[in-house]
Formats: sequence, C-alpha cells, structure tokens
Amino acid sequence: MPDAPPYRNLTPERILDAVETCGYRCDGRLFALNSYENRVYQVWLEDGTALVAKFYRPARWSDDAIREEHRFALELAEREIPVVAPLAVDGRTMHEHAGFRFALYPRRGGRSPELEDLETLRRLGRFIGRIHAVGAAAVFRHRPALDVDSFGVEPSQFVRDSGFVPDDLIETYCSVVDDVLVRVTRCYERAGAVRAIRLHGDCHAGNILWTDDGPHFVDLDDARMGPAVQDLWMSLTGDRAGMEAQFAALAAGYREFMDFNAAELWLIEALRTLRIIHHAGWLARRWDDPAFPVSFPYFNTQRYWQDHILALREQAAVLDEAPLQYAA
Repeated sequence: MPDAPPYRNLTPERILDAVETCGYRCDGRLFALNSYENRVYQVWLEDGTALVAKFYRPARWSDDAIREEHRFALELAEREIPVVAPLAVDGRTMHEHAGFRFALYPRRGGRSPELEDLETLRRLGRFIGRIHAVGAAAVFRHRPALDVDSFGVEPSQFVRDSGFVPDDLIETYCSVVDDVLVRVTRCYERAGAVRAIRLHGDCHAGNILWTDDGPHFVDLDDARMGPAVQDLWMSLTGDRAGMEAQFAALAAGYREFMDFNAAELWLIEALRTLRIIHHAGWLARRWDDPAFPVSFPYFNTQRYWQDHILALREQAAVLDEAPLQYAA
C-alpha cells in the first residue's frame, strides 16, 4: 500500500492547538499560505494580531538540521539583517505537537521586488552581501551542500527510476540529462576551487518581501552550504546584455560587505541547469502528496517531459558559452 499522505492528520483543529501549546490564544481563524514542501498558515490571535505557523514535512530534515536553520536565521536577525527569524518560546524555536514539528514566525508584509530596477538590485545586493558575511563565518554541519550530485545526479536518477517519463521519451531524457551534467561539471571545473558558505539557498523573488525600507528575507528552509552566486543568479532575467547590467548592479551592492569571486560567474548557468533538473525530481518525489497533482496538473504529461527535455537542450548550448561579464 502507498504511504499515507504526509499531512493527512494536520487538521485545522490540530494547527490551532499546536499554536496554543506555545502560549498563544487563537481566535479560530487561519489561512493557508503558498507553500508546497511544508505547510504554512497565517493564524490570528485573540488580541487581533497574527503570526505564521510553519509545519515541517515529516522525515525531510533532522531535528538538528531544523535547529541549525533556526540558529542561522537568529544569527542574522541579531545583526539587524532583515531575515524573518522564528520566535523563541521558553528558549526553543522548534516545537512538536501531534507528531508534527513546527515553528512560529512574526507576520511580515511586503511586495515582490522590482528586479528590473537597477537601484533595487543594488540594495538587494547589499543585503545579500551582509547575509553572506555572516554565512561565511561558520559552516553548517547538519544540512547538505548544493552540488552536482545532490541537485543533478540524484534527482535525475530518481526520475529515471520513477516511471514518470513516457516510454517514447525516456531514452532521449537520459541522453540529454547525461550530456548537460557533463557540461555542468565542466563549468565547475572552469570555476576552480570555489568557497562554499552558508546560504539562504532559495533566494528568488517569492522569498523576498519588499517594503519602502527594503526587503524582508523569508523561508530559509533550503539553507545549505554552496557558492555565493547561488543567492544572486535567481534575480537575473532577460537576455545576456540585460543580465550583465543586472549582475553589475547586484555586485556593486554586494561588494560593499563581501568580496565576490568572479570565477563563480561560470556557475550561473550550471546552477540554473541543476535547478531545472532538481525541480523535475522534486515533483516526481512529491507526487504522492495530494497537494502536488492539484498544484502542478501539467506534470506527468507528455507535454511536460517534451518541454523539460527542450529546456535542458537549450541549457546545453548556454553552458558552453563564456560567462557573464561585468565591470568590477
């Protein structure tokens, strides 16, 4: 029999009960926020305020890995870096109720950053530089690294073995993904010995809440060791000339607080390729969660795999190009 859905027993009553075990009084209202890996809810309290409750996917992270994420967020917050850190209750940030591990966060508002605006990118670069200055001061010991194996080889092997790729496309998929992984590895070789630091790990626009005073960085669930450019490249869009101008703005702000190794520019398209491969593996691995077929109805269709293979072929060509250039 298939495993039970991971959140089958996470009922609204249990969510509210969990929050109240931490000493808060709920008024009965809650709202599910956009999250797939975990379950995240805005919960209103009797005093009219609200907080955010994050319930971790069972068996994904160890307790030590979750606590390490929390310590990193708190370390950043203590240095007045605008990361939304978990709330401590009786000295603890990770709690458990009815078999679910969870954390509570202050509610923060904001809008998506205007990444086409170069001044916004410069400001964003300054904050990421501050995050990395702290991240470089220590290492994660319980969280994985972002590398070719964990984001490329392992998820692509899971896809091969999963049966999701249609029979008439599986041979092509295997050939194309093997080819791009060779090219990705070559990009890492060109970059040389790149330093791994503690990262946000998933620093895309959806995890940045922008206000008139600047950003709030949220969701460090994918924090891990990796190259600094991982937290920078996801803000780049458009053609090569546009991305070079955008990166120059990001780097100008970033270098106010942290040196940037230009050799890491070789990794931008490599990391983009790994994200494409990893995303397909993530969807395949989570397909037994009822939320995924509802949220990603295009997955597991002939068209999805045709488009996925095409995207990898396009990346194969880009991976052989020279890296972005910018004026240091």
